[in-house]
Amino acid sequence: MGQTAFRERAGEMRFSITDLAREFAVTSRTLRFYEDEGLLNPERRGSQRLYSKADRARLSWILRGRSVGFSLADIRELLDMYAPGPARRIQLEATRAKCRDRIAQLRTQRDAIDATIAELEQFCSTIDSKA
Repeated sequence: MGQTAFRERAGEMRFSITDLAREFAVTSRTLRFYEDEGLLNPERRGSQRLYSKADRARLSWILRGRSVGFSLADIRELLDMYAPGPARRIQLEATRAKCRDRIAQLRTQRDAIDATIAELEQFCSTIDSKA
């Protein structure tokens, strides 16, 4: 947690844009972009953005989703499904389905890459035999 995070409103933790940018190794511009996209919704106090623990958790989820290749639309859809308690099962099932779809896409890409590598290796062997 950032050194300048602070508590307010009945002990709820708030984070500055600098706190989250530093903690997640992203730029302030990235955080503002996710805010513009409606994925984060910090409280505004003048020009200062104050992020809640929920915003922090959403950012973690956004970055994880991006790292595995989910689109912003996919991430938004999954985040919008979030509901605490038993209703969360719907979000988890949708997330699992998107993960399985992404795995299938990546396997297809891997197969295509493997075929291209094999073709290039064969091409190099042909060239080598003629040199």
